[in-house]
Amino acid sequence: MIRKAIEALSENELRACLRLMLMQIRRLEQEPSSQEAVDNLVEFYKDIASSVSRSKDQPISPDATHVHIVTGLSFAGSMKQTLKSLGWSDTHALIILEEDYAIGPLGALDTSTGRQARSDWFRDHILGGAEVYSCFEEEYSRIVRRFGQIPEQAQVVIWTSGNATEQTGMRHALHLLGSHPNKVAVYNACSICEHLYNEPNRQIQYRHSGEIPPDKLGKAIQRVVDNLQSLSQEEVGGLSGEWQDISGCSSELRVWLDGKVVGISADAYDAYLLNKLDKLQESRGPEEFIKSARVIGEAIGYCDQYISDAYFEYRLRTLIYDGVLEIQGVPTAMRYYSVRRKKRND
Repeated sequence: MIRKAIEALSENELRACLRLMLMQIRRLEQEPSSQEAVDNLVEFYKDIASSVSRSKDQPISPDATHVHIVTGLSFAGSMKQTLKSLGWSDTHALIILEEDYAIGPLGALDTSTGRQARSDWFRDHILGGAEVYSCFEEEYSRIVRRFGQIPEQAQVVIWTSGNATEQTGMRHALHLLGSHPNKVAVYNACSICEHLYNEPNRQIQYRHSGEIPPDKLGKAIQRVVDNLQSLSQEEVGGLSGEWQDISGCSSELRVWLDGKVVGISADAYDAYLLNKLDKLQESRGPEEFIKSARVIGEAIGYCDQYISDAYFEYRLRTLIYDGVLEIQGVPTAMRYYSVRRKKRND
């Protein structure tokens, strides 16, 4: 019954449901009530997300005039909705790179060995990673297949913004394009929207493209398409080469720093996480356990980089395993456990 209801929803309704339900999930994770209600809401969210994702497999029309490449499902949903509202769905195709390129190994993704290494890392470090990466081979094949469907006459537009995930995704897209004859343009959706809509007394800084509302995104896309400036072959080659440098680095965490994707140590934000925990405990006392979702939410909200909750949760568990933190509950999901500083034995 649920799946039939989902399939009957329009794209706009699906996106609205996703946003509302994700907000509720985050709220319940921080202040859980009925565990059954939480679990049902999570499953319902997954069903709707899966329904939205099914559209990814629609083949690219040989008559397409533009192909937009985006990183992340959230931005992809907004992009698809915007293209539809502009009446461009028939001529503007969409390729979605779902990867969180800021975390995990990226080496040799063109090979089954490299893809297995990435899958293994997520299985061993990220909650739910084994489930997410169970179809990694199939997903990667889908992406390669869609790149192969890009018609020669289509203008390719790769969207990015000021974070390691989208900047690395853009470079990977250029690598996957390889020797395609298409003209390629790269645009930063966040900076365009900030330029269009920010005022002296009202400033919005977007950390990733998925935060941009579809109505604002529409004006940005129109401005870009009307004045496309393609990269030179040298620029394409340079950015594609940077993908090789980034993917060849052994770091499992990457940030966007001074206009470059930089690999940093896995524990680079551990002290920051602990600081957020200490701040939360100031009003509650050192004896109190703090919900892990609350700590992670605080870390995301004030972080100078766009780092996923999944990575912060991995580091929080590592601090538990290393004896820095004490745990109350079972770390099978953020909503199931709380943490505090481990007491010293004098």
